[in-house]
Amino acid sequence: MNNPFTLSFGKKPLQYISRISQTNEILENFNASEPPNQIYMLTGVRGSGKTVMLASVASEMKKDESWIVLELNPTRDLLQSLAAKLYSLPEMHPYFIQAKFDFSAFGLGVALENAVPITDIESAIELMLAEIQKRNRRLLITIDEVTNSEYIRIFSSAFQIFLRQGYPIFLLMTGLYENIYDLQNEKLLTFLYRAPKIMLESLNYTAVRKKYMDIFGLDVETAEKMTSLTGGYPFAFQVLGYLFWENRDSKTMEEILPEYDQYLEEYVYGKIWSELSDLDRQILGVMAESGETRVKNIREQMGMKPGLFSVYRDRLKRKGVLDTGKYGEVSFALPRFAEYVRMQMII
Repeated sequence: MNNPFTLSFGKKPLQYISRISQTNEILENFNASEPPNQIYMLTGVRGSGKTVMLASVASEMKKDESWIVLELNPTRDLLQSLAAKLYSLPEMHPYFIQAKFDFSAFGLGVALENAVPITDIESAIELMLAEIQKRNRRLLITIDEVTNSEYIRIFSSAFQIFLRQGYPIFLLMTGLYENIYDLQNEKLLTFLYRAPKIMLESLNYTAVRKKYMDIFGLDVETAEKMTSLTGGYPFAFQVLGYLFWENRDSKTMEEILPEYDQYLEEYVYGKIWSELSDLDRQILGVMAESGETRVKNIREQMGMKPGLFSVYRDRLKRKGVLDTGKYGEVSFALPRFAEYVRMQMII
């Protein structure tokens, strides 16, 4: 049997712990006769399972023939891509031809006799959405890893118009928290503030432990130790499972840890660290070296005023580095990140 775990980002692994309640929330909202929400935004730190959950929702929707599911590339002209993908849909293309839509100005199809060419991309999409609506179908668009780019801003503004016109169009986006935060703070995109945002946090510890027990035939104590090492972080769950599978007959858990730390560093932690400011790193260094979690004590060690510390605490929370769930305290949100920080402070 091949290793059931994977180190690849974005690919749904064979051993996958689903986020049942959050997935069902999206599916139930989108499938409602009168959907309360037509946009959802999935956010979280790198490796938190955003892409996998997006793919899972899209896969479920594709099973229903009333849904059309399209994935768009955020680095390209999204409106142009949407128009092209809609026009090429095998089940809808005959209706577009029958309606004599002349989209030749966009390189779609050919010029039609006695038909006025459509020269505005939003108008072209609206005409196709109207045909989709006429046939009682719904359109789900998925976009993975959005940023506050011009293409995303233009698309989001157009999507808002499509919503106001009552078209059956739905949007599921993923992005790092700071990127989603920047995007929804655009003056013309304040409607995104009202869009539900699902923060993908730690996996259910009981589910992680049971998965390890079932796959490896472990006792509760060993499985609990492995679960604790992952901190419920989805990518860590995959990495530790992968390494344990590869070395289950030759190495102990302690012997695997250096390689485990190396994978976390090379795949995720190094990137996160490179994006932090000097003061971000100093705060994390104090926490890692002292083991302190109380905000007041950390702030005093740093010689920072409450207002300034709050700014950096919130920044580090948005980057997925700190857990601020307990009042007056902060802690590392990622497994063995404190060990990683201590090593960086030595270098």
